[in-house]
Amino acid sequence: MRRVPGGTAYAIGRPGSLWHAGGMTEPVADATSDAHAERYLLRQQLTMMVNRYEVIRADDKGKELGLLCFAEQKRMAAKEQVTFYTDSARTHPLFGFRARRRIDLGSSYDVLDSQGQPIGWFKKQFKASLVNSTWLLGLPDGREFVGRERNAKVAVIRRVWDLVPVVGELGSPWLFHFDFAAPDGSVALSSTKRAGIKDVYHVTLPALADGKPIDWRVGMAMAVALDALQSR
Repeated sequence: MRRVPGGTAYAIGRPGSLWHAGGMTEPVADATSDAHAERYLLRQQLTMMVNRYEVIRADDKGKELGLLCFAEQKRMAAKEQVTFYTDSARTHPLFGFRARRRIDLGSSYDVLDSQGQPIGWFKKQFKASLVNSTWLLGLPDGREFVGRERNAKVAVIRRVWDLVPVVGELGSPWLFHFDFAAPDGSVALSSTKRAGIKDVYHVTLPALADGKPIDWRVGMAMAVALDALQSR
């Protein structure tokens, strides 16, 4: 057995293993409680018909360690549900997120494991987001983290840009970064968008007071939502 971040153990090398098909790389767990952080890259690839998000494990220097999973969506499809798979045939779901209510901008989203069991949730705070995009991220143990754009000035400029006719439809030229913090100020998740033609985000999950980061599946679901749902 091998344990991945988030505490779930999978058998390796046997039929039915989540890591058996499609050439995905099994994540290397930060097994010790004194690990400072887990690091990932989130890469978005756009085509005429499909948005593809790839979750890649990274080391402390940002070097890619292997593809963990991916999700694909038709460009014009509703984003009430996103599922991440470990194989190219999309037969082995690993986790995903789903809106509790369809066609509801204020809906909460549940993060679900491969068995459909909730492992976290998130919700956009629309009133607070009028000034600075704000999200609330929650875990099954009751812990909650508030996520905001790191640069408040850029947040305001982006809103003005979006209000300009035609220009706002082109997308914002400013990068946006997010930090999610606990009530004591400790950061649980940070997402930093890298400058470039392709959308690439550096996602860090620092260890919290208990010596462990949040479940990587919850963290990466939130990171994808920041891109896929940010304009909603």
